[in-house]
Amino acid sequence: MKPSSPISLTSSSIARKARFSPYLFTLLAFILFVSVLYGEDFMCIFGQLEPNFVLPPSRTPEKNKKSEKLAFAIGKTEESCDVFSGKWVRDEVSRPLYEEWECPYIQPQLTCQEHGRPDKDYQFWRWQPNHCDLPSFNASLMLETLRGKRMMYVGDSLNRGMFVSMICLLHRLIPEDQKSIKTNGSLTVFTAKEYNATIEFYWAPFLLESNSDDAIVHRISDRVVRKGSINKHGRHWKGVDIIIFNTYLWWMTGLKMNILQGSFDDKEKNIVEVSTEDAYRMGMKSMLRWVKNNMDRKKTRVFFTSMSPTHAKGIDWGGEPGQNCYNQTTLIEDPSYWGSDCRKSIMKVIGEVFGRSKTPITLLNITQMSNYRKDAHTSIYKKQWSPLTAEQLENPTSYADCVHWCLPGLQDTWNELLFAKLFYT
Repeated sequence: MKPSSPISLTSSSIARKARFSPYLFTLLAFILFVSVLYGEDFMCIFGQLEPNFVLPPSRTPEKNKKSEKLAFAIGKTEESCDVFSGKWVRDEVSRPLYEEWECPYIQPQLTCQEHGRPDKDYQFWRWQPNHCDLPSFNASLMLETLRGKRMMYVGDSLNRGMFVSMICLLHRLIPEDQKSIKTNGSLTVFTAKEYNATIEFYWAPFLLESNSDDAIVHRISDRVVRKGSINKHGRHWKGVDIIIFNTYLWWMTGLKMNILQGSFDDKEKNIVEVSTEDAYRMGMKSMLRWVKNNMDRKKTRVFFTSMSPTHAKGIDWGGEPGQNCYNQTTLIEDPSYWGSDCRKSIMKVIGEVFGRSKTPITLLNITQMSNYRKDAHTSIYKKQWSPLTAEQLENPTSYADCVHWCLPGLQDTWNELLFAKLFYT
């Protein structure tokens, strides 16, 4: 007798196996009923669980992939529009966005008119992207968005200038008795009491711990940065809703950088010398790692401001040897201009590190647009911390500050770009 084939089942056996249990049928019917009744709520809940992200500069979005809107975003600019690529146009109608005399928060290092600058031309330029318009800065929207929140700029004195610019853009809408500013060590906090909001600046020129961390006494030529030490400062940044990092100029001490492996408290310090590019790469990776571990991508926004150029060499733009930003009142018109002080190798490091990272961070690429603005530096029109010598007075070029920027001025545009990326990403 042949054994029965596995496929020679009778129709009755098939029917028995296919018959649904009444319990299973009831469960499926219940699930169907609930999904129809509450389907929209489920979609909302599941939609909120999707990760929020910002694409690194070297990546492009998939055409058919629908990305979730970032925190704070209320609109979009044209997808083809690069707001960092454009030109400066003269605008005597809407510029400046405020007057120097009406903003009491500008440090004396940045008040160019108060310190004798004879012209105001640098205040009347507006950035015009090539293929779209920048959204107008809306101080009311910015303040309402900051209600109950913290916004913090972290980095060096250039980021401090951006911090002050933001305060100047907003403070007119806040009653005099509803605002205050206080500095405690590395942290400066501007408080808008009516909004229960703060705009803050934290001094950390390398982001990592260094021997230049004192907010007052930090002019150290032999700079040392401690590896893996970002939490030293990072503990002060936790809980922030919008954070803007910058770090560049302090790394530019030459072709090498001193990196401390260990602690500044060690009797015998293990200091190794590495290339500036490798040191900067270490700093960028530490920053991104900190953001990944400490920032809630669904509720916060993180920005990084690229390197701010200096204009210390007139020969870069066809000037005379020994010339710098002193007495410069016109813009550089060559669209391909790139000053020798802006290391392309450092921009390459930023592109590489950000491009490989999945950490949600938005790059504010202010370098090229600022390169054109040799007219916008504080030059000699600022508070001098030490009395000038007779030799210096005879040669103003020798003490012109070609690093920092007059306010109002260029850094207001940096904040306009921040505003555009924050709300129209």
